Amino acid sequence: MHSRLEQYKPAVGKRVLILLSGLMWIGVGIMLLSLALHWLAAKGGMGALLLGTVGFLCSLVIHRYGFLKVVDKNLGRILPMQGKRCLFAFQSWKSYLIIGVMIGMGIGLRHSPIPKPYLAVLYIGIGMALFLSSLRYLRVFLKEGGDSLLEE
Repeated sequence: MHSRLEQYKPAVGKRVLILLSGLMWIGVGIMLLSLALHWLAAKGGMGALLLGTVGFLCSLVIHRYGFLKVVDKNLGRILPMQGKRCLFAFQSWKSYLIIGVMIGMGIGLRHSPIPKPYLAVLYIGIGMALFLSSLRYLRVFLKEGGDSLLEE
């Protein structure tokens, strides 16, 4: 019975897991940035520029002291993998729980009475940090090389 289920498992090599991680971080980063920029565009003026700048500066700190550690830990887990693994192994189970909590917090914040331009600072900080940190996944993906994503 177990082997029958195994044939349906979406198994991929570690290069695909690394690429998928990078693309996921880029996608979420772009989504957060687009929300934040939309909110700041509605505000307009020097206030929006100031809030955007604060968000960008926060993103550098979050990237350097937060997300790069997560990326390195994740790469340290993926790179030693041999053979094909489940497609969803690009994140650890613990990370999936954290992602769920963050999604819930994001929904809560968007529906809170906090003015959107102030939320934009947080969204730019996290979104840009995700985007910057994803570049490490892509660099490692390219460094791992290989002729095909499907080989391994």
